[in-house]
Parts: sequence; C-alpha cells; structure tokens
Amino acid sequence: MEKKIIRTDKAPAPIGPYNQAVQYGNMLFVSGQIALDPKDGSLFVGDIAIETEKVMENIKAILNEAGMDFSNIIKSSIFLMDMGKFATVNEVYARYFSDNFPARETVQVSGLPKGVQVEISVIAGM
Repeated sequence: MEKKIIRTDKAPAPIGPYNQAVQYGNMLFVSGQIALDPKDGSLFVGDIAIETEKVMENIKAILNEAGMDFSNIIKSSIFLMDMGKFATVNEVYARYFSDNFPARETVQVSGLPKGVQVEISVIAGM
C-alpha cells in the first residue's frame, strides 16, 4: 500500500512539517485541527463554541476531500485547555454526528498551538 497525501484549500494549510491528512489504504489520519480560517489563516479565538465549530468545519473539508464524511470517523481525540468547557465542546461536536458515534478521548492539556482552546484530530475509514 502507498500513502496518499490529502490537501484541500477549504481547510487551513499546515503550520508546520505535517499534512492535513494522510490516507493509507482505506484509512484516513487527519492531523489535529484548530480554529484557523482556511482563507487567510486568521484565528477564531475567545468563544469555545465558535472555535469548536470552526475545527469541525475544517475536519469536514478534509474528510470531503478524501471522499468521506463524519460517518466514516472511527476515532477522535479532543484536546482542551480547560476541561470546564467540555460540555460546550461536546454539544457542538455532537451536532456533526447522527448516530454510531466514534470512539473518543478528551484530555486537558497545558498548551495548544497559537493559544487556541481546542484541537481535534480524527481517524476515519471506508
């Protein structure tokens, strides 16, 4: 099997030496997404609900580029600066799934890129 790099201008360009996603066979590994605007790279910070929505929209764009959607997600990882905001993040996150939710962990961290409050990565498969 060969790995395939997934790139779309509908999600933010990587801010380091990584790709938006890598497909290997029928598996898609999406790098952690933060609330960056894909058009100009500006940050959406301050309101955790808006940040989470922007993150989920970035994930959606990458999934779509690979011919997938949220129903293909097998596992997600959520990184939060403040676990006290978990309920709000969870509420926004849940809107993107209808059923058959993926496996998931949510962890509080001491820092995230560019000072954001939330970062989410996913693994999807066909």
